[in-house]
Amino acid sequence: MKSMNFLLFVLLGILLLSCNEATISNENELQKEAGKKEAEYSYPMLTVLGTIQDAGSPQIGCTKDCCKDLLENPDPDRMVVSLGVVDTDGQYYIFEATPDYTRQNDLLRDMGNNQEIKTPSGIFLTYAHIGHYTGLMYLGKEAMDAGKVPVYAMPRMSEFLQNNGPWSLLSERNNIAINTLNENESVRFSNVKVTPILVPHRDELSETVGYRIEGPNKSALFIPDIDKWDKWGEDIIKEVAKVDYAFLDATFFSGEEINNRDISQIPHPFVIESMELFKHLDASEKSKIHFIHFNHTNPIINPKSKEAKQVLEAGFNIAKVYDIFAL
Repeated sequence: MKSMNFLLFVLLGILLLSCNEATISNENELQKEAGKKEAEYSYPMLTVLGTIQDAGSPQIGCTKDCCKDLLENPDPDRMVVSLGVVDTDGQYYIFEATPDYTRQNDLLRDMGNNQEIKTPSGIFLTYAHIGHYTGLMYLGKEAMDAGKVPVYAMPRMSEFLQNNGPWSLLSERNNIAINTLNENESVRFSNVKVTPILVPHRDELSETVGYRIEGPNKSALFIPDIDKWDKWGEDIIKEVAKVDYAFLDATFFSGEEINNRDISQIPHPFVIESMELFKHLDASEKSKIHFIHFNHTNPIINPKSKEAKQVLEAGFNIAKVYDIFAL
């Protein structure tokens, strides 16, 4: 009996040692992967934090195939459209304050090289539709109660935030510090320059802008919302030629997906229209284009759809959360 007890004790010891070694091995592997991931980042960098239209996916009230299973089986990558930039000094900047701001802020902060920084050194807003500014609520007293987070916005957008509650409380309590932008006037940081560009869109409450984001080596164009390319005073093909990456409005693949609303009241360039416009570009110019800002009905959200394959086979890209681009 004593021999049997001793044998069991030895076997138990071997088992515990093996588990500890496996745990240490797993921890080492995780540390290696984390180190490898961090080493792959090249600052300054730009990343995609969200790709979906303002109301998200699934969208409220939708019972179509595009949404019906997502309430029970949500896709965590379906966050509302946003880009993030991390500069060489660890400061980070978010483009759009979306309903998914909390998670997007944490994702971007974790990509930074200064974990002591908890809030962005700048939030850049495009305009006053719900997916683009309502995330500011998480900086208020009921949530983070942040201190003077810089928010960059055009004149009408700035007035809207300052003169309408609950957003005006954020300024009054010094949760945010509004910095008013002017068209084509750049804001410079350590190694990043940001320039607002006016575009035509539904400007009920504010003007609408896109942004040119420039680092020391690469640059990007971000236009998540515009009525139609031919309504803009600028030539989008020439604007794409000026940058290395172009994140462009792809709200609807075509008009066929919206059969319960007047499509003329929600103008955007269809993906099929943009592909037709850009079809004569050479391969290197096409590869700059990353379609973004997808309505919940847009089939290219599904990478296995024939529409997504059509876009990729034509030489364009479909923006994905966690995509990283050197600046």
